[in-house]
Amino acid sequence: MDDKKIRVLMSKPGIDGHWRGGIVVSRAIRDAGMELIFGGFQNVQQIVEAAIQEDVDIIGLSIHSGAHFAYTQEIIDLLKEKGVFDDIMILVGGVIPAIDFPKLREMGVANVYGPGSLTKDIIDFIQNNVKK
Repeated sequence: MDDKKIRVLMSKPGIDGHWRGGIVVSRAIRDAGMELIFGGFQNVQQIVEAAIQEDVDIIGLSIHSGAHFAYTQEIIDLLKEKGVFDDIMILVGGVIPAIDFPKLREMGVANVYGPGSLTKDIIDFIQNNVKK
């Protein structure tokens, strides 16, 4: 059995000033025994570079600015350009309208979490869907 811990990079693309959700999810990830790399506010290039350097399994994006399509597409494009898109799961959370969830999934996001999402559901999804 592989004892490698799941590695998660949690970042906020851009600067929207809303920290609480990302912090709560980050703590839940850490408390569930995963390795957490907290990126804080980063631009998309920094997020992709950190994900590659840290050899993460997951990029968690906390977005509250309304630019979830733009930031997510830029990150996906960079991951594809670097040849690692298929190796890294992308999760997006924040104040994102439920109507936008299907389009984000079509873009390549594994799952989307809006206001009121339970950290247990996020942890369960990661543990059941991350590539081993």
